[in-house]
Amino acid sequence: MTGLLGLLLLGTTWTALAAPSGSGTEQLLQHEQQRALDAALAAIVDDRAHPLASLSVLAIRRGKVSYQQQFGYRHIGATPAENLPVTPATLFRIASVSKMMTTLGLMRLVEQGKLSLDQDVGIYLGFSLRNPHFPQRPVTLRSLLSHTSSLRDAGGYAWGPECSLRDVLTAGGDAMWDSSAAPGSYFSYSNLNWGVIGTVMEQVTGERFDLLMRRLLLDPLQLRGGYHPAAFSTEDVANTATLYRKRAPDTEAWRPAGPWIAQADDFDQHPPAGLANYVIGSNATVFSPTGGLRISAAGLGKVMQMLLDGGRYRNQQLLQPASIALMFDRQWQLAPDGSNGNSERGLYRAWGLGNQQFDAVEGQGNGLVEGGSFSAVGHLGDAYGLVSAFVLDFKHKHGMVMLVGGTGSDPEGYPGSYSAMGRSEELILTTLYRGAIDNNQ
Repeated sequence: MTGLLGLLLLGTTWTALAAPSGSGTEQLLQHEQQRALDAALAAIVDDRAHPLASLSVLAIRRGKVSYQQQFGYRHIGATPAENLPVTPATLFRIASVSKMMTTLGLMRLVEQGKLSLDQDVGIYLGFSLRNPHFPQRPVTLRSLLSHTSSLRDAGGYAWGPECSLRDVLTAGGDAMWDSSAAPGSYFSYSNLNWGVIGTVMEQVTGERFDLLMRRLLLDPLQLRGGYHPAAFSTEDVANTATLYRKRAPDTEAWRPAGPWIAQADDFDQHPPAGLANYVIGSNATVFSPTGGLRISAAGLGKVMQMLLDGGRYRNQQLLQPASIALMFDRQWQLAPDGSNGNSERGLYRAWGLGNQQFDAVEGQGNGLVEGGSFSAVGHLGDAYGLVSAFVLDFKHKHGMVMLVGGTGSDPEGYPGSYSAMGRSEELILTTLYRGAIDNNQ
């Protein structure tokens, strides 16, 4: 760890940069703070023992963007001359942060009266969706959004366009369901929930999921990207980050000093595949409502500002404040004895509708910032080497976006020191918070 990074995490560098206010002084201070924060984050990315392929971050302080920066490469070529840097426009496949974005679209449909959170989802799907062990308990959108549906990922959670979700769920048997907990009674994180949610959204609108999410969320916020890269412009495909690990896809052997190996979105070698004969409402897992949104950190910053501004963007009211309050209202909380959910080593302790709730308490597993100073709601993501975070504090109007495009060392060998996250994520979020949000309090 560099000396600068160590100072940042001790909380001393930003006060050391302070200077008396006066003509030109504040502008100089901001420039020096940015340089210090740039250097600290670059040191995390360039750590030889735990390198990162790329990083794009954004911070919001009191409702306004206070910092955004990019590091590393969106594409790593055979020679350094072929490397393509991350830019402010670079799109990342944001993994499970996609779930929260999908939920924003769903909440718009709830507002429009097309969906009810407490209706049996079988009514929308057109077939019965019941846990065979608890056939009298309906599965609802509320239980799907709060991971209490009793659906499980053991039987899979993504299938090709030739498959029907109805057939998959009917044939899946016990692997799809928790045999010991009825819907609504027990938290267990399940990606399959969002495949069902996306299919429900298609059924009630008659629109293909990726196009529906463009209409509900991306286009109103003037955002590039989406859930279906084959529909992207040539420019956006070229500016989508390849996701990397320093580990071959078919082995568990990590080589931090070895080459970066593409894991997903390597579109120069494998162009995005289109869809043929897809039936709307049959199987939205094709678009991965659970993890497949490609978007930039700046784009996520727009989403965050819309939420912090009570659902407004420019002259549009995308969501009513009451819908936002409902979405972030706590739906599930881990019991003191842990009997009502699988917390994944303390990472999951409370949940809203499609969002995780983080307490500013160290040692419980779900803290975001070292020192326990940032209570927030949002979502984390982790897939194909990508590690992401979208976290916001409504009370103070602060927020952070973190998109890591590739990890070079085994996350199990570099665990967090105060949370269930990896240590690289802890360092990034703590450094970003102290440098771009908390330094001027």
